[in-house]
Amino acid sequence: MNTVHLASELRAQISQWRARGERIALVPTMGNLHAGHLALVRHAHSLADRVVVTVFVNPLQFGPNEDFGRYPRSLPEDVRQLEAQGVDLVYAPPVEEVYVNGFPPATTITVSPLSAELEGAFRPGFFTGVATVVAILFNSVQPDVAVFGEKDWQQLQIVKRMVADLRMPADVVGYPTERAADGLALSSRNQYLTPAEREQAPGIHAALQAVAAGLRAGRDDYAALCAEQMQRLEAAGFRPQYLEVRTPVLAQPTAGDKDFVVLVAAVLGTTRLIDNLRVEQP
Repeated sequence: MNTVHLASELRAQISQWRARGERIALVPTMGNLHAGHLALVRHAHSLADRVVVTVFVNPLQFGPNEDFGRYPRSLPEDVRQLEAQGVDLVYAPPVEEVYVNGFPPATTITVSPLSAELEGAFRPGFFTGVATVVAILFNSVQPDVAVFGEKDWQQLQIVKRMVADLRMPADVVGYPTERAADGLALSSRNQYLTPAEREQAPGIHAALQAVAAGLRAGRDDYAALCAEQMQRLEAAGFRPQYLEVRTPVLAQPTAGDKDFVVLVAAVLGTTRLIDNLRVEQP
């Protein structure tokens, strides 16, 4: 396995694989890898001949008061784990290699209006940063398929829409959320939790399950159903930001809908947690 830091090195290797007619999968990450990332890598292996993993902490998707400076960076350990998973190439570029004409870039991509809702309402500019860097990475790697975790459901839908709108020749595949035994979605930010907070944290998944149970029972008073669980989260020590029922493409549900996704974001201590749950009515 090679680790490269320059786009020219990346393209040289990609060109060799293309010349042999090999199919290429991309797994974009910000590093600090956990079991959820490694599950994406294993799925990527099942979809392609070669797997490329990018490790890049993207400053464009962090707001001025967010945790860019303290976001955990662990490239040597990441590389060790990826090599053990049989990854073919790791691309870990510096900021100036991604934003070649200076940061912040003059050209960005915004998927409207979806980028302003849910996560976007609480993290203005976040999805512009995501869409822009994903487009740059897609242009650099030119993958046949790219694998994203479903824990970031809104991000997945935005990337799919961008790829469709811009006619990018890549399939975007979601992979189910990896969870701890107590239901907490795996996330690099979980390490910010204190031991006491880590014991409380599965409450966010319990709230999703309660909403899901209501939907499966036929409730369609979505706002009231979510408000009940927002109160439950507050009582458990969370500071919930949103808890909503949407369709899988994140439209507002209407009468007759049977397929939903429930999305939540809440702060516990100093850590912001997000999660979602796909629900289908009988």
